[in-house]
Amino acid sequence: MIKNLINKFLKPKSENQIKEGTVKFFNNSKGFGFIILKDSEDEIFVHKNGLIDRIREKDNVTFDVEQTEKGPSAINVKKV
Repeated sequence: MIKNLINKFLKPKSENQIKEGTVKFFNNSKGFGFIILKDSEDEIFVHKNGLIDRIREKDNVTFDVEQTEKGPSAINVKKV
């Protein structure tokens, strides 16, 4: 049991964990928007280049997070 706890805390968290959220806002003409992360009020930027499916406000989505020069951005965004 202690070994499992140690491994849990020492194991680096993967940046490629799939996240879930709800589209707060997406402007198709400008090609960007924001997603609210599930189980929190944190928001993440999404650009049209990171989309797999077309999205719109209130869609539930899954996505990966990519660190960019301007901060985290949602990529591989798919509707659930």
